[in-house]
Amino acid sequence: MIRRVTSPTLFPPPTYSHASVVEAGTKLAFLAGSVPLDADGNLVGEGDPVRQAAQVIANLEEQLRAIGSDLAHVLSTDVYVVSSETAVLSAVWEVVEASGLSAGPHSSTLLGVACLGYPGQLVEITATAVVPEEGVQG
Repeated sequence: MIRRVTSPTLFPPPTYSHASVVEAGTKLAFLAGSVPLDADGNLVGEGDPVRQAAQVIANLEEQLRAIGSDLAHVLSTDVYVVSSETAVLSAVWEVVEASGLSAGPHSSTLLGVACLGYPGQLVEITATAVVPEEGVQG
């Protein structure tokens, strides 16, 4: 269902693929940005991008569960981090990698940005995922 491709002529990426290919007729989901808010709308991990990243991943898992998918079926993500420091971006990426998203490995872009939509928000992840046929697992 999903073919993950790493081009042999490019520098090998550490924990992601260069591309993910899905056959026509497969159901795809384009998920809104997962943010570090709890179920009551409270910011989790104020001032802590690593804690926020963990909440963002937990929320992403809930978004996927709601559509009948999971982290193993994520094709692509964009990871936004409010920072210009490589060390901060790397710390957030470690949370993404530990989550299982890199098990695919999916295609991803990690970006440092000036600000995000909620006050105090430091991390957001958008994703594209396959919604497997009923009963089919990653």
